[in-house]
Amino acid sequence: MYKKIDEASTYIKKLLPSIPQIVIILGSCFGELVDELSDRLDIKYSDIPNFPKSSLLTNKRILHYGTLSDKEILILNGRYHYYEGLSSEEIAFPIRVFKNLGINTIIITTAAGGIKDYLEIGDLMLVKDHISLLAPPILSGPNYDRFGPRFLDMSYTYSKELQVITKKVAKTNNINLKEGIFAYYPGPNYETPADIKALRILGADAVSMTLVPEATIAKHCFLDILAICLITNINASILYKQHLDHDEMLEVSHEANKTFITLIKGVLSGLK
Repeated sequence: MYKKIDEASTYIKKLLPSIPQIVIILGSCFGELVDELSDRLDIKYSDIPNFPKSSLLTNKRILHYGTLSDKEILILNGRYHYYEGLSSEEIAFPIRVFKNLGINTIIITTAAGGIKDYLEIGDLMLVKDHISLLAPPILSGPNYDRFGPRFLDMSYTYSKELQVITKKVAKTNNINLKEGIFAYYPGPNYETPADIKALRILGADAVSMTLVPEATIAKHCFLDILAICLITNINASILYKQHLDHDEMLEVSHEANKTFITLIKGVLSGLK
Protein backbone atom coordinates (compact mmCIF):
# COMPACT_ATOMS: atom_id res chain seq x y z
CA MET A 1 0.00 0.00 0.00
CA TYR A 2 2.85 2.41 0.75
CA LYS A 3 4.15 1.93 -2.79
CA LYS A 4 0.73 2.74 -4.28
CA ILE A 5 0.42 5.86 -2.13
CA ASP A 6 3.91 7.00 -3.11
CA GLU A 7 3.15 6.47 -6.81
CA ALA A 8 -0.01 8.58 -6.62
CA SER A 9 1.75 11.28 -4.60
CA THR A 10 4.66 11.48 -7.03
CA TYR A 11 2.32 11.83 -10.01
CA ILE A 12 0.32 14.65 -8.40
CA LYS A 13 3.45 16.42 -7.18
CA LYS A 14 4.91 16.54 -10.69
CA LEU A 15 1.84 18.34 -12.02
CA LEU A 16 1.48 20.98 -9.30
CA PRO A 17 3.45 24.24 -9.24
CA SER A 18 3.70 23.80 -5.46
CA ILE A 19 2.13 21.71 -2.71
CA PRO A 20 -0.73 23.36 -0.78
CA GLN A 21 -1.23 22.88 2.95
CA ILE A 22 -5.03 22.66 2.67
CA VAL A 23 -7.40 20.22 0.99
CA ILE A 24 -11.20 20.46 0.77
CA ILE A 25 -13.35 17.38 0.27
CA LEU A 26 -16.22 18.86 -1.66
CA GLY A 27 -19.70 17.49 -1.18
CA SER A 28 -21.87 17.48 -4.32
CA CYS A 29 -23.92 20.22 -2.64
CA PHE A 30 -21.03 22.70 -2.84
CA GLY A 31 -19.76 22.29 -6.40
CA GLU A 32 -19.84 26.00 -7.21
CA LEU A 33 -16.78 26.58 -5.01
CA VAL A 34 -14.59 25.22 -7.80
CA ASP A 35 -15.54 28.17 -10.03
CA GLU A 36 -13.97 30.53 -7.47
CA LEU A 37 -10.47 29.11 -7.95
CA SER A 38 -7.82 31.15 -9.74
CA ASP A 39 -4.78 29.57 -11.44
CA ARG A 40 -6.87 26.43 -11.62
CA LEU A 41 -5.45 23.09 -12.65
CA ASP A 42 -7.58 19.94 -13.00
CA ILE A 43 -6.38 16.36 -12.59
CA LYS A 44 -8.73 13.52 -13.44
CA TYR A 45 -8.88 10.73 -10.86
CA SER A 46 -8.53 8.26 -13.70
CA ASP A 47 -5.09 9.70 -14.52
CA ILE A 48 -3.76 9.38 -10.96
CA PRO A 49 -2.04 6.02 -10.37
CA ASN A 50 -3.97 3.73 -8.01
CA PHE A 51 -6.80 6.18 -7.33
CA PRO A 52 -10.05 4.28 -6.68
CA LYS A 53 -12.77 4.19 -9.32
CA SER A 54 -16.18 5.57 -8.36
CA SER A 55 -19.44 4.14 -9.67
CA LEU A 56 -21.46 7.33 -9.13
CA LEU A 57 -22.59 9.04 -12.32
CA THR A 58 -22.87 12.37 -10.46
CA ASN A 59 -19.30 12.10 -9.22
CA LYS A 60 -17.03 14.71 -10.88
CA ARG A 61 -13.89 12.65 -10.16
CA ILE A 62 -11.51 15.59 -10.47
CA LEU A 63 -8.75 16.84 -8.19
CA HIS A 64 -8.55 20.60 -8.51
CA TYR A 65 -5.58 22.80 -7.65
CA GLY A 66 -5.93 26.55 -7.37
CA THR A 67 -5.81 29.69 -5.26
CA LEU A 68 -8.65 30.96 -3.11
CA SER A 69 -8.36 33.84 -0.62
CA ASP A 70 -4.61 33.94 -1.34
CA LYS A 71 -4.25 30.33 -0.21
CA GLU A 72 -3.18 27.49 -2.44
CA ILE A 73 -5.60 24.61 -2.00
CA LEU A 74 -6.57 21.24 -3.40
CA ILE A 75 -10.22 20.27 -3.86
CA LEU A 76 -11.27 16.64 -4.02
CA ASN A 77 -14.36 16.97 -6.23
CA GLY A 78 -16.03 13.56 -6.03
CA ARG A 79 -15.77 11.46 -2.90
CA TYR A 80 -15.90 7.74 -2.17
CA HIS A 81 -18.59 5.82 -0.28
CA TYR A 82 -18.86 2.40 1.27
CA TYR A 83 -22.18 1.83 -0.50
CA GLU A 84 -20.34 1.80 -3.83
CA GLY A 85 -18.76 -1.47 -2.76
CA LEU A 86 -15.36 0.07 -2.06
CA SER A 87 -13.01 -1.24 0.59
CA SER A 88 -11.76 0.70 3.60
CA GLU A 89 -8.34 1.04 1.98
CA GLU A 90 -9.87 2.52 -1.18
CA ILE A 91 -11.89 5.09 0.75
CA ALA A 92 -8.87 6.00 2.86
CA PHE A 93 -6.46 6.16 -0.09
CA PRO A 94 -6.85 9.82 -1.21
CA ILE A 95 -6.50 11.19 2.32
CA ARG A 96 -3.34 9.16 2.88
CA VAL A 97 -2.01 10.53 -0.40
CA PHE A 98 -2.70 14.08 0.80
CA LYS A 99 -0.87 13.39 4.04
CA ASN A 100 2.00 11.95 2.03
CA LEU A 101 2.14 15.16 -0.02
CA GLY A 102 2.55 17.21 3.16
CA ILE A 103 -0.95 18.64 3.58
CA ASN A 104 -1.84 19.42 7.20
CA THR A 105 -5.40 20.80 7.10
CA ILE A 106 -8.54 19.21 5.70
CA ILE A 107 -12.00 20.72 5.32
CA ILE A 108 -14.71 18.09 4.86
CA THR A 109 -18.10 19.12 3.51
CA THR A 110 -21.29 17.18 2.84
CA ALA A 111 -25.05 17.36 2.52
CA ALA A 112 -26.98 16.03 5.51
CA GLY A 113 -30.46 15.45 6.80
CA GLY A 114 -31.52 17.46 9.82
CA ILE A 115 -32.73 15.53 12.87
CA LYS A 116 -33.15 18.12 15.60
CA ASP A 117 -35.92 20.74 15.46
CA TYR A 118 -33.58 23.74 15.56
CA LEU A 119 -32.24 22.91 12.08
CA GLU A 120 -33.91 24.19 8.92
CA ILE A 121 -33.43 23.35 5.26
CA GLY A 122 -30.57 25.45 3.89
CA ASP A 123 -28.74 25.75 7.21
CA LEU A 124 -24.98 25.29 7.41
CA MET A 125 -23.97 23.23 10.43
CA LEU A 126 -20.53 23.17 11.98
CA VAL A 127 -19.70 19.63 13.09
CA LYS A 128 -18.50 19.54 16.70
CA ASP A 129 -18.30 15.76 17.02
CA HIS A 130 -19.76 12.65 15.45
CA ILE A 131 -21.48 9.37 16.23
CA SER A 132 -19.93 6.49 14.34
CA LEU A 133 -21.76 3.46 15.75
CA LEU A 134 -23.02 2.48 12.30
CA ALA A 135 -19.76 3.23 10.47
CA PRO A 136 -17.79 0.26 9.10
CA PRO A 137 -14.41 0.00 10.85
CA ILE A 138 -12.29 1.93 8.37
CA LEU A 139 -9.11 1.36 10.39
CA SER A 140 -9.56 -2.41 10.51
CA GLY A 141 -6.96 -4.63 8.88
CA PRO A 142 -3.23 -3.86 8.83
CA ASN A 143 -2.24 -0.57 10.46
CA TYR A 144 -0.12 1.80 8.41
CA ASP A 145 2.29 2.98 11.08
CA ARG A 146 3.77 5.63 8.79
CA PHE A 147 0.50 7.54 9.12
CA GLY A 148 -0.87 6.85 12.58
CA PRO A 149 -1.21 4.50 15.57
CA ARG A 150 -2.99 1.16 15.76
CA PHE A 151 -5.38 2.40 18.46
CA LEU A 152 -6.55 5.91 17.69
CA ASP A 153 -7.80 8.42 20.27
CA MET A 154 -10.84 10.16 18.76
CA SER A 155 -11.42 12.52 21.69
CA TYR A 156 -10.58 15.67 19.75
CA THR A 157 -11.30 14.83 16.14
CA TYR A 158 -12.42 18.27 14.98
CA SER A 159 -10.04 21.18 15.46
CA LYS A 160 -11.20 23.64 18.10
CA GLU A 161 -9.02 26.33 16.55
CA LEU A 162 -10.64 25.89 13.14
CA GLN A 163 -14.09 25.98 14.73
CA VAL A 164 -13.29 29.29 16.44
CA ILE A 165 -12.13 30.79 13.13
CA THR A 166 -15.24 29.52 11.35
CA LYS A 167 -17.64 30.90 13.95
CA LYS A 168 -15.88 34.27 13.86
CA VAL A 169 -16.20 34.40 10.06
CA ALA A 170 -19.88 33.48 10.29
CA LYS A 171 -20.54 36.22 12.83
CA THR A 172 -18.68 38.82 10.77
CA ASN A 173 -20.69 37.95 7.65
CA ASN A 174 -24.06 37.53 9.40
CA ILE A 175 -24.20 33.84 8.53
CA ASN A 176 -26.54 31.86 10.75
CA LEU A 177 -24.13 28.99 11.31
CA LYS A 178 -25.56 26.18 13.41
CA GLU A 179 -23.50 23.70 15.44
CA GLY A 180 -24.19 20.08 16.17
CA ILE A 181 -23.34 16.41 16.37
CA PHE A 182 -23.15 14.50 13.11
CA ALA A 183 -24.19 10.86 12.73
CA TYR A 184 -23.05 8.43 10.05
CA TYR A 185 -25.46 6.15 8.19
CA PRO A 186 -24.03 3.74 5.59
CA GLY A 187 -26.73 4.08 2.90
CA PRO A 188 -27.43 4.19 0.01
CA ASN A 189 -31.01 3.93 1.31
CA TYR A 190 -32.14 6.76 3.54
CA GLU A 191 -32.85 6.16 7.21
CA THR A 192 -36.04 4.58 8.48
CA PRO A 193 -38.26 6.54 10.87
CA ALA A 194 -37.02 4.23 13.65
CA ASP A 195 -33.41 5.00 12.70
CA ILE A 196 -34.05 8.74 13.00
CA LYS A 197 -35.79 8.38 16.35
CA ALA A 198 -32.89 6.29 17.66
CA LEU A 199 -30.27 8.77 16.42
CA ARG A 200 -32.25 11.60 18.01
CA ILE A 201 -32.14 9.81 21.37
CA LEU A 202 -28.40 9.23 20.97
CA GLY A 203 -27.84 12.96 20.55
CA ALA A 204 -27.38 13.34 16.80
CA ASP A 205 -28.37 16.61 15.16
CA ALA A 206 -27.81 15.66 11.52
CA VAL A 207 -27.08 12.50 9.54
CA SER A 208 -25.48 11.55 6.24
CA MET A 209 -23.70 8.74 4.38
CA THR A 210 -20.31 10.44 4.31
CA LEU A 211 -17.82 12.44 6.40
CA VAL A 212 -17.18 10.07 9.33
CA PRO A 213 -14.95 7.55 7.48
CA GLU A 214 -12.98 10.44 5.98
CA ALA A 215 -12.67 12.26 9.29
CA THR A 216 -11.46 9.08 10.98
CA ILE A 217 -8.70 8.56 8.43
CA ALA A 218 -7.77 12.25 8.55
CA LYS A 219 -7.50 12.02 12.34
CA HIS A 220 -5.35 8.90 11.97
CA CYS A 221 -3.07 10.97 9.70
CA PHE A 222 -2.92 13.78 12.30
CA LEU A 223 -4.55 16.34 10.02
CA ASP A 224 -6.36 19.38 11.42
CA ILE A 225 -10.03 18.81 10.57
CA LEU A 226 -12.91 21.20 9.95
CA ALA A 227 -16.28 19.73 8.96
CA ILE A 228 -19.32 21.60 7.66
CA CYS A 229 -22.59 20.13 6.44
CA LEU A 230 -25.51 21.64 4.58
CA ILE A 231 -28.96 20.65 5.78
CA THR A 232 -30.67 19.71 2.52
CA ASN A 233 -33.70 18.05 4.07
CA ILE A 234 -35.39 17.66 7.41
CA ASN A 235 -36.09 14.07 8.28
CA ALA A 236 -39.83 14.62 8.46
CA SER A 237 -40.10 11.06 7.20
CA ILE A 238 -40.17 10.14 10.88
CA LEU A 239 -43.72 11.44 10.78
CA TYR A 240 -44.53 9.32 7.71
CA LYS A 241 -45.59 12.47 5.87
CA GLN A 242 -43.06 12.95 3.10
CA HIS A 243 -40.56 11.12 0.94
CA LEU A 244 -36.97 12.24 0.48
CA ASP A 245 -36.18 13.50 -3.01
CA HIS A 246 -32.54 13.75 -4.19
CA ASP A 247 -33.35 16.38 -6.84
CA GLU A 248 -34.95 18.65 -4.24
CA MET A 249 -31.81 18.36 -2.12
CA LEU A 250 -29.66 19.49 -5.06
CA GLU A 251 -31.88 22.58 -5.49
CA VAL A 252 -31.36 23.51 -1.84
CA SER A 253 -27.64 23.07 -2.36
CA HIS A 254 -27.57 25.54 -5.25
CA GLU A 255 -29.28 28.20 -3.17
CA ALA A 256 -26.85 27.75 -0.26
CA ASN A 257 -23.64 27.89 -2.28
CA LYS A 258 -23.19 31.66 -2.07
CA THR A 259 -23.26 31.60 1.72
CA PHE A 260 -20.95 28.60 1.84
CA ILE A 261 -18.42 30.24 -0.49
CA THR A 262 -18.37 33.36 1.69
CA LEU A 263 -17.77 31.20 4.77
CA ILE A 264 -14.97 29.15 3.21
CA LYS A 265 -13.20 32.20 1.80
CA GLY A 266 -13.27 33.77 5.24
CA VAL A 267 -11.95 30.63 6.91
CA LEU A 268 -9.08 30.36 4.41
CA SER A 269 -8.21 34.02 4.98
CA GLY A 270 -8.08 33.34 8.72
CA LEU A 271 -5.61 30.48 8.42
CA LYS A 272 -1.94 31.24 8.99
